[in-house]
Amino acid sequence: MQFAHDVIAGADLGCNVVSAGNGNEALELVSGADFDLLILDVMLPGLNGMEVCRKIRQRNIHTPIMMLTALSEEIDKVMGLETGADDYLTKPFSIREFIARVKVVFRRSEIKAESPDTKAAGSLIRFGSLEIDTDKRKVTHFNNRIDLSPKEFDLLSLMASNPGKSYSRKLLLSLLWGYDFEGYEHTVNSHINRLRAKIEKDVTHPEYILTTWGVGYRFNEEL
Repeated sequence: MQFAHDVIAGADLGCNVVSAGNGNEALELVSGADFDLLILDVMLPGLNGMEVCRKIRQRNIHTPIMMLTALSEEIDKVMGLETGADDYLTKPFSIREFIARVKVVFRRSEIKAESPDTKAAGSLIRFGSLEIDTDKRKVTHFNNRIDLSPKEFDLLSLMASNPGKSYSRKLLLSLLWGYDFEGYEHTVNSHINRLRAKIEKDVTHPEYILTTWGVGYRFNEEL
């Protein structure tokens, strides 16, 4: 992780860099301050990077997370994404690629913060008892707060903003994860399943997120 610290600190990205020596220390830092990006090495001593990522998301901290790993197996990449990571970079990688990934994460955060669509009166999306505040990134169902991971929220917000439009898994990967995740369509399935478990009364007969057979998923336009 010293490599990541030194590269970002020397890349003139206009940010302060703080590093932790192990997983437990990383959790303490994240709990005590606000960050724009978290970079976790899977092989962190103590709590490994995936465990740290999982605990961060369990605490409803939605800061973007990038995972670094020497593990190249597909299952490891999928596990990293499904614990709540937003990006996943496999070693060895070039400094140029690393900086480019970091800039993409920062740019996505800036777009979300500055987008007029999320600041306008239309930032509240309501379908029956489900309310989505795209400004505050807050979801309530029957007036109860629903805690979603960043990707779960992005999925819900995207589809609810375009009810009736069917999205293929490949398109959702491209829109929300980026082209680097092409071929991991089952990651979309996992996120949809978790999202349904949180907002649907009966996941076997979903009311909000419907399956478009042979295509992918859509938000119910008849609510």
